[in-house]
Amino acid sequence: MSAPSDPTPDKADPVVTRHSAWIPLVVTGLIIGAAFIAVYVGLQRSPTPDNLPIAAVGGQLTATAQANLGEAADVRQVATLDQGADLVRHGDAVGVMAVTSPSALRFEYAGASGLSESGAARQLVGGLAHKAGLAVEESDIVPLTKYDSRGLSAFYVVFGVTLSSFVLAQGLSGVVASVRLRHRLYAMAGFAVVIGVVAAAIAGPIYGSLTPSFPELALSLMLLSAASAFSTAALGAWLGPAGIGLAVLVLTTIGNATSGAAIGVDLLPGWAQFISGKLPPGAAVRAISDFGYFDGSHAGVAITVLVVWFVVGLALVLLRQRTFRRPAKKPPEREISTAA
Repeated sequence: MSAPSDPTPDKADPVVTRHSAWIPLVVTGLIIGAAFIAVYVGLQRSPTPDNLPIAAVGGQLTATAQANLGEAADVRQVATLDQGADLVRHGDAVGVMAVTSPSALRFEYAGASGLSESGAARQLVGGLAHKAGLAVEESDIVPLTKYDSRGLSAFYVVFGVTLSSFVLAQGLSGVVASVRLRHRLYAMAGFAVVIGVVAAAIAGPIYGSLTPSFPELALSLMLLSAASAFSTAALGAWLGPAGIGLAVLVLTTIGNATSGAAIGVDLLPGWAQFISGKLPPGAAVRAISDFGYFDGSHAGVAITVLVVWFVVGLALVLLRQRTFRRPAKKPPEREISTAA
């Protein structure tokens, strides 16, 4: 009697497709793509000023501006043109206006606030002057550097650092079985230092597109990378693939779109203004702008936001590892009776 034949070893078993493996990936990709287009294109449709900070010299001009500009501008009264100019140079106002003669209105503004914000302020003041029959005398007292004439360098640098840090964290989340946790943490921390230095060197001393000192710019970008990478790692550790998708949506898409670099914060809708400075990209843009043009007046707040994202992300990653490794409680051992 012949023995039963063995299965042919050189024929591999056919692959059985599990639809639950690919359908969530497709759905996640569609959601991210649609959200990216909706947010970026939606914010570009018709940006309008909302409480744009403008200083005005004297009570009469302030009252007239408030009555005519309404909610488009947050008009703040100052005693002198110099006092208003100080607000502009410290980033507390986009511009200051003053009636300097019976036929002239002087407007000093910060081009470094961004072309969208300074342009909106100039348009509002120009309309107000035209209505009063005054000629406008303009002066840009905080201009953009000549190597960043459109004011978009901060957007591209911040986007690049955020994206590369996310890609690193996403890649490391896929090798948890072969790379120990501490080595993954070292990789993200080391990457943050290197990308911060490299990006700061390119955009700062080499190209001259961003004006903060090299240490200030490098620090801001290092913290941005750490905040992005460790937050992505935390979301991935706790939520799995859904967490990675959420990181793309919140950090890369919404965070960069509402950062205030491409469209001024005061021209964003209310919901975008609310979250702008609370997300890492928006905080980084503020730190770079404040360090570069406004004497670092409000940079401390932005740096604090970045540090919080980094520290909370790291803490959540460590907490997840501790929770995952917690040994199960052993049931109490029964005493064995030795009685005969």
